[in-house]
Amino acid sequence: MSERAASSRPGEFSLIERYFAPLATSTGAVHLQDDAAVFAPDTGCELVVTKDMLMAGVHFFENDPPFEIAQKALGVNLSDLAAKGAEPKGYLLGLGLSKDISEEWVAEFCRGLKLVQDQFQIDLLGGDTISCPQGPLLSITAFGQVPTGQVVRRNEAVAGALLYVTGTIGDAALGLKLRLDEALADKLELSAEQRDFLLNRYLLPQPRVGAAQALRDYAVAAMDVSDGLVADLGHMCRTSQVHASVQLESVPLSDAASAMIAKDAAFRETAIAGGDDYEILAAVMPENAGAFEKALQTAGLSCSRIGELHEPEATGPAISLSLNGEAYCLLGADGFKHF
Repeated sequence: MSERAASSRPGEFSLIERYFAPLATSTGAVHLQDDAAVFAPDTGCELVVTKDMLMAGVHFFENDPPFEIAQKALGVNLSDLAAKGAEPKGYLLGLGLSKDISEEWVAEFCRGLKLVQDQFQIDLLGGDTISCPQGPLLSITAFGQVPTGQVVRRNEAVAGALLYVTGTIGDAALGLKLRLDEALADKLELSAEQRDFLLNRYLLPQPRVGAAQALRDYAVAAMDVSDGLVADLGHMCRTSQVHASVQLESVPLSDAASAMIAKDAAFRETAIAGGDDYEILAAVMPENAGAFEKALQTAGLSCSRIGELHEPEATGPAISLSLNGEAYCLLGADGFKHF
C-alpha cells in the first residue's frame, strides 16, 4: 500500500508500526520487522492450519463496528481450530483497506484483535496490507496444535455414534433476520434483551476453544457449524458415508430463538438451516457419551444430544429430520454457499 493511499490515515508502514506491531509479541514474529515469522509447535505436537476470508457486504455489513468485525474475523478461524481439537497458537492477517477507511477504524479493528488475542493467549505472527477499491477485505490464517495423531476430522464419523452440538443453534441466523429488518423485533414483540442477544450472537461468535480437549478425548468426528446445522451435518455424513437422524425437539434453542419460533414456526427452518452459529457438531460413541458431556461441563460448555448416525441408505437424503415424532421437511433453505 502506498504511503499516499489514503489521506485520512497514515501510510502502510506507519499503520503497521503503530497498531499491528504491538499485537506481534512472540519472538518468532520479531515485531513484524522481517518478511517472515518463525513458528514451531510444541514437542510432540503437530500443526493444524485453517484460513477464512471475510468481505464487507458478504460476511458483515460495511457499517458494522470495526471492533466487532475484528473479533468475528479472528473468532471464526479459532472455531475451525477448536473443532479439530486444536489449541490456538497464532495467526497471519491479510487486510485490504479502501481509501475511505480511517485511522480510527484501524485502531478500533486492532483493539478488537487484541481482545481476542488476550482471551485465547495468541499472537499476530505476520501478514500483509493492501489498498483495494472495496473494503475492508480480511483474510486470516490461524495456526493451532494437537498432540501428534490426535486431530479430529469431520470424515471419520461412524454408524452408531451419537450426535451432539454445543451451545444453542440458530441465534446468529435469527440475529441476521433482525439486522436486515429493524422493525422485526417489535413485530414479534421481542424484548430488548432478546433482540440484543440475537444480534450479538450474529456479530460476535464465540469460538468453543474450551471444547478442544473433550473432542480429542471422546469424539470420533467433529466440525464447527458455520454454514448451518443441516448443511454442515450433511457435509459430515457425505464425507463419512453415514446417515443421520435428527430429532429437532432436541436441538438446543435460546430463549430468544424460542420466542421467535413461537411467533412464527417458519423461523425454526431459519434456525437449523442458517449459518454463523460457530458451535461444535460432534459424533461420539455411546460408551463415551457421559464422559464427553462431563468434560464439556467441566470446560464451562453446554452440549445437547440431537440425534444418531446410521449406516447409509441406498437412496434418499443423508439426513432425516423429525419434530416430535413426525417427519420434518425443509422448504428450501439448505445452508450458506458462496456460489
